[in-house]
Order: sequence, then structure tokens, then C-alpha cells
Amino acid sequence: MRGRHAAILKLYRVITSYRRAGAGTMANIIALDSQTNFSDAVAIAAETLKKGSVIALPTDTIYGVAALAQSSDAVQKLYNLKGRNQSKPIAICVSELSDIAKWGKVTVSDSLLGDLLPGPVTMVLERTASLNPELNPNTDLVGIRIPKHDFIRRVCAEIGEPLALTSANISAAKSTLCIEEFQELWPKLDAIFDGGTIGASEASRLGSTVVDLSQSGLYQIIRPGSAYRNTVSILEEKHGLKETR
Repeated sequence: MRGRHAAILKLYRVITSYRRAGAGTMANIIALDSQTNFSDAVAIAAETLKKGSVIALPTDTIYGVAALAQSSDAVQKLYNLKGRNQSKPIAICVSELSDIAKWGKVTVSDSLLGDLLPGPVTMVLERTASLNPELNPNTDLVGIRIPKHDFIRRVCAEIGEPLALTSANISAAKSTLCIEEFQELWPKLDAIFDGGTIGASEASRLGSTVVDLSQSGLYQIIRPGSAYRNTVSILEEKHGLKETR
């Protein structure tokens, strides 16, 4: 027990509190920099999520907010935090390619999966029975992401189940590339993981390219996103898929 207590104290030494300007509210900010023990930050994120909380963290495109996809209460917190329409689906994030088939019915080759992911692509598939039925209950489909970002992937691996993941902003507001851009959400978050400014240009704000691959041999771009051209090239030129409209 003493060892566990010491470990918890060690974890929270990497936390710095920031005061939101003009608001008097505090947010726990964990800096993902060279001075941070990366494994400690992963452990903090995992423990916070397991309590049913919502956190903010960087991805390979924009900042996201995440909660346990298998917890209906946590997912509801995510909707409430963003002011998001309940009928609008939320994607999930997993750690490895091998995780995808547990939550979505894969219709493409392992080679195609490996060409698209990890990366700035959300793959829409028919959901499996293993996925929380109260997550996106009005559709048989689910968007699945594996961002090309070590932190969020290691958090998923630590938890061993998918994260419900959406952009860190009020619904319909612009996507965010640094934590200061979503300060209005800070009081509603249990932890914020600061990976600095994401992306070399404003193109990152477009988020992931969302593509429906639920039908074998076909694809449909739902959102062009930041990887549109590369995604279409992979699907059509390399793997011979046809676009459906």
C-alpha cells in the first residue's frame, strides 16, 4: 500500500494548475514535454478515465476530448460538455489495428488498414455487438480512429477498451490546435494533457478524413478532412475501391 501511495504522489508531481484568465477556475494541466515522465502521464489519464471522467488530449490533427466509450454515463458527460446534439454520432479511438475488429466489422484487407492507420483517418464500419449499445444508438455504424500520436494510443492500450473521442471545442466552434483555444471547457474537464501546438499549418484544423468503408469494395468520403487526397489515392489507386455516392 505504501508503494502505491508513493506512486500516486509521484504521478501528480507532473501536474501544474493553471488559472483561467478572468474566471477564477482551476484546471489540472499535465505537460507532455521532455521533463514529464511519459508513463506517469499515461497512468494519470487512464486512472482519470476509469473514474468516468472526461479529459482533453492531443491527437495527430487537433485536440480532442475523450471518455470511456463503454460507459454510457461518461459518454453523456462528453455530449453535455460540448453541447453536442444527441443524434450526432461520436467516433471511438483504439490503440492497435488488431483492436478494430472487436468494435467494427472489417470489410477491407489488413494491407489497406495498415496504409490508412495509424493516421488522420476515421474509418466508418458496421458496429459489432461488443460496442456499448447506448453509444450512437441511432446508427449501425461507428467511426474508428487510431491517431498517429503515441500518447493517446498508449492511454487506450492502458485502459484496454475504446475511447469515445471528439474535438475539444464547443459544438460547431472551430477545432483547436492548442489548449488555450478551448479554455471555456477547462472547468468541465478533469484533466488536460498539454502536448503543445499541434500541426504545422491551419490545415490541421480540418481534423481527420472520415471515410465509410462499411460496404466491401466501396468507399464514401463523409468528411474530406486533412488527409483527403492521400486517402482517396490509397483507396482507389492502391487497393482498387470504388466510390459510392
